[in-house]
Amino acid sequence: MKRKVVLTCAVTGDGPIHPKYPNYPITPEQIAQSCIEAAAAGASAVHIHGRDPVTGIGNRSPEIFQEIVERVRAVNKNVVINLTTGMGGTFVPEPNNEALAHPTTDVASAAERVQHVLSNKPEVCTLDVTTMNLEGGIAGAPDCVFMNTPGKLRDMAELIKKTNTKMELEVFNPGDILLARKMAEDGILPEPLLFQICLGVKWSAPADVKTLTYMRDLLPAGATWSAFGISRWQMDIVALSTIMGGHCRVGLEDNIYLERGVFATNAQLVERASRIIRDLGCEVATPDEAREIFGLTAAV
Repeated sequence: MKRKVVLTCAVTGDGPIHPKYPNYPITPEQIAQSCIEAAAAGASAVHIHGRDPVTGIGNRSPEIFQEIVERVRAVNKNVVINLTTGMGGTFVPEPNNEALAHPTTDVASAAERVQHVLSNKPEVCTLDVTTMNLEGGIAGAPDCVFMNTPGKLRDMAELIKKTNTKMELEVFNPGDILLARKMAEDGILPEPLLFQICLGVKWSAPADVKTLTYMRDLLPAGATWSAFGISRWQMDIVALSTIMGGHCRVGLEDNIYLERGVFATNAQLVERASRIIRDLGCEVATPDEAREIFGLTAAV
């Protein structure tokens, strides 16, 4: 029997949009439609961020997420829905005085960062077990820190545990895995753990076979894992993760190109990843198979 590989599509993210990208999904209707198209192309799960429907800037309001989820479920009742909790963790220091927060800082309380999860009750949500540098430069933006302190992660996890939503632990560096393991040992994270190994982000772990092997080997026994690479490494990591026994993620959040200079859609990225998975002797998991693999239960 061929091994089943869970393929997640991260449909939009909340980062700056390439100004030349045609019709990038921004409104709840557009994001939901992109989720539906990705699922029709074969995605087992869709990973969702909200955006302001007018400006396109990331928006973490529960109402935005609710509209997206309801629109997806009105058409597709089966695809696994995975909501981010990464929004609200960006500290932007004033360039001339890093003791002060720049006006673009968005650091929210644990309750604010997970409210849309508590109200929408998805089967999966992310928990970014990482703090890392992010370089500025886009539209003159200053450098910033994606900040998730152990205490904030603990508080977020305790709130999420009030539902049956499974936490997908996003890890960008080896030490993130060690922190997640300690949180599990302390009873903060329920086991078995589900990891998403995130590779290729500037100033974090590179997207190559040595790094993926090392980080996979740091995972605790019994953990399930997936991996993705950003930009030009997206399909490389699909192949490597499939070969190494993991699961995969693609989508416009991580990569907007099919090839150099050719913009992609989420459905096209899912189709390409699905071909790679099949060509390597595996099959893309159906949503119900993904639920079994990830150990999902209906949220309450």
